[in-house]
Amino acid sequence: MHTNLPVREERPWWRDAVTYQIYIRSYADSNGDGIGDINGIRSRLPYIKDLGVDCIWINPWFQSPQKDHGYDVADYMDVNTDYGTMDDAKALIKEAHDLGIRIILDLVPNHSSDLHVWFQAALNSEPGSKERARYIFRDGKGENGDLPPNNWEAVFGGPAWERVIEKDGKPGQWYLHLFAVEQPDFNWENEEVWQHFRDIFKFWLDLEFDGFRIDVAHGMWKEKGLPDVDFAEVELLDRHYRPYWDQEEVHEIHRDWRKITNSYKHDPMLVSEAWAPTDQRTAMYVRPDELHQSFNFSFLTAKWEAKSLKQIIDKSMTEVVKVGAPPSWVWENHDVVRKTDRLDLGLQNKGKGLEKFGDPKKLNKERALLRARAATLLELALPGGAYIYQGEELGLFEVRDIPEDRLEDPIWKMSGHTDRGRDGCRVPIPWTKDPAGAHGFSSNKSITTDKAWLPQSEGWGERAVDTQQGVQGSFFEMVKAALTIRKGEAGLGDGEMNWIDSTDDVIAFQRPGKFACYVNFGPADVVIPYGAEVLISSAPLKGEHIPADTAVWLRLP
Repeated sequence: MHTNLPVREERPWWRDAVTYQIYIRSYADSNGDGIGDINGIRSRLPYIKDLGVDCIWINPWFQSPQKDHGYDVADYMDVNTDYGTMDDAKALIKEAHDLGIRIILDLVPNHSSDLHVWFQAALNSEPGSKERARYIFRDGKGENGDLPPNNWEAVFGGPAWERVIEKDGKPGQWYLHLFAVEQPDFNWENEEVWQHFRDIFKFWLDLEFDGFRIDVAHGMWKEKGLPDVDFAEVELLDRHYRPYWDQEEVHEIHRDWRKITNSYKHDPMLVSEAWAPTDQRTAMYVRPDELHQSFNFSFLTAKWEAKSLKQIIDKSMTEVVKVGAPPSWVWENHDVVRKTDRLDLGLQNKGKGLEKFGDPKKLNKERALLRARAATLLELALPGGAYIYQGEELGLFEVRDIPEDRLEDPIWKMSGHTDRGRDGCRVPIPWTKDPAGAHGFSSNKSITTDKAWLPQSEGWGERAVDTQQGVQGSFFEMVKAALTIRKGEAGLGDGEMNWIDSTDDVIAFQRPGKFACYVNFGPADVVIPYGAEVLISSAPLKGEHIPADTAVWLRLP
């Protein structure tokens, strides 16, 4: 499979960047309040540099009441006071750039907070006013408008509509919120909304931030007339029956934003969170005049099976190469169960409630770590960009014992307390084995493991940074070594890839310069090609044999 690209030094940085995702609340707490912050990130820039990534993606740090931890934005052009100040943000971008690290921010264009000045103005205005036209307000159905305008359901659970109390004290119109009730959807048929986000783009790009991750990039535009959904006949991502996902008009919004980024000399990147129903539909978001990358959710939701993974990789690459975009690969993020658990238990992040977490009694931690290590080498050997979620480089497990009264994710409440939500992958990461300061997360040593904004599990320090950094064979050092090799091999990252004949239990492919990656899914050992040089392996080899759940990078003779 050829992409006919120029050499790495002459092609855009984003085509094969390795991006490190930081969930800011859980990364590093510099002021001792139990919440991560910008200066905490600044203090850990040497660690990020040592790891060897190219770019940082930071979850939303804008002014927010934190009902969905930043994905409910009250002011898109200021920093949340929990996280710091605009001066801190400016210092971070300068210090990161001085180290050769780029930074992209997480932008939320589908909805705002209900405390956004626009929405507050809408609540204080009459039906049909220009203030309400910035959001999606509708009259209810039924004799007195007591029923929602349609039957849409919120992603987090429950109906997607909330009725407001008008200025006269009586129930009035309804507003759409595809997520939490505190997250009203913008009306993208309104030109004021378009201009608002143009201004937001320019505000941060003028400060030399390197682009944006676009939250719910497949949303924003709703089908005309807001028709009902026949939920008995559809699946979650079926565009034909989901009149609020993946509408054609959403691409015009992305084209507008690409024109803005193209006007900046520092080459900003836009990456989409687009849950489209097919790889072909996903590729439409990365056409030459739209976004630069799109997360590969087919890959993320895959099971640990050679045959299906190979098909996913092949199909994903075929579709994006058709439109001239680089593929991108991701195993973890702030919305899904950690891959250590997921790959061992055979989860696909498609379930609801308890089923998406699997049975912890069936988790084999030794095998889970083997698979997670092998999966990491597989991802980093593939063409295009790659994403690493904080703590993934440490092999962290999902936290499953957060007390119910400490769960923060709005999914918990909106699901009627049947779905624990996403907090298990958002627990503050352990920097030290010593539990003081919530295992080094906080500068305040008196912050215990249960006093950070989300509590840490017992034994959370066993996979801490200081137990792995500089320790040969650790998960961290494996990732660091792989990233060093990736940079040193001319054809790694974006570029050519060809499959090597393999079985239903093996994935094997060759990259330029006789580089090859073999992943053995087991159960039988696999013989290394005769005369091949081993560059790195995810687990110890058995002489010339690759054991089950192991990946190896080779230079072929």
